[in-house]
Amino acid sequence: MTKAELLDAVAKSAGTTKADAESVLEAFFGTVTADVVNGGKVAWPGFGSFSASRSEERAGRNPRTGETVKIAATTRMKFTASSTLKAALNPTKK
Repeated sequence: MTKAELLDAVAKSAGTTKADAESVLEAFFGTVTADVVNGGKVAWPGFGSFSASRSEERAGRNPRTGETVKIAATTRMKFTASSTLKAALNPTKK
């Protein structure tokens, strides 16, 4: 689903304009980003939670040359699906 398709679907579902839907979604993603950058965790019951995950520096290999290279430490956005979302994705699993 593209951003335009998402905005259309959200606007239709909420009974609002695409501009309002975009404004709300931008505010949501901005709030999640700001909170996670500051070390927080954002949870939405029934959907999941967003948090930061740190990966340490490690050694890797250049697949072309086989040379060992250093892969820098990074911070990633992590999403953990709630049990409700997992159940919706896997309806036959108990």
